[in-house]
Amino acid sequence: MYTNLEYNEYAREMLTQLPRGAFLSVKAGAQINTMTIGWGSIGYIWKKPLLIVAVRTSRYTYELMEKATDFSVSLPLDADLKTALGEAGKKSGRDIDKFQHIHLTAQEGQKIESPVIGECKLIYECKIVYKQQLDPEMLGEEIKEKFYADHDYHTLYFGEIVSSYING
Repeated sequence: MYTNLEYNEYAREMLTQLPRGAFLSVKAGAQINTMTIGWGSIGYIWKKPLLIVAVRTSRYTYELMEKATDFSVSLPLDADLKTALGEAGKKSGRDIDKFQHIHLTAQEGQKIESPVIGECKLIYECKIVYKQQLDPEMLGEEIKEKFYADHDYHTLYFGEIVSSYING
């Protein structure tokens, strides 16, 4: 059971929860993975509602995102998933099945191939319309020093929001 939403109807809740953690999930072929994200942006570009997420090139999720055509962002608005968010951010999908290990439900998306997290209330399903690796030369020195001292830069994925809803 779900309730469809306009993409911006829960933008305040999404932007409040995001710094606390959300799940980015992706499927490429038969492989699925989820990871914790704390950065992102929601907006309107190219006459499309978009969700922009950042994934470091060292992450297993990056390998899958490069092969995928879509992704989901699942936000726990009323469930206490702090431990699961912590585990999904520490463990690599290269080494374990995070869904099994963390006891998360990989629920089928409505309009995308990638799964959503069944335990989360607010869901965004996105089709990748653009991606861009950060150019270190274009970053301010303060940001470079604070977030990229190890030179592990992010790739930004612009996802057209094709479905947003309250799950459950």
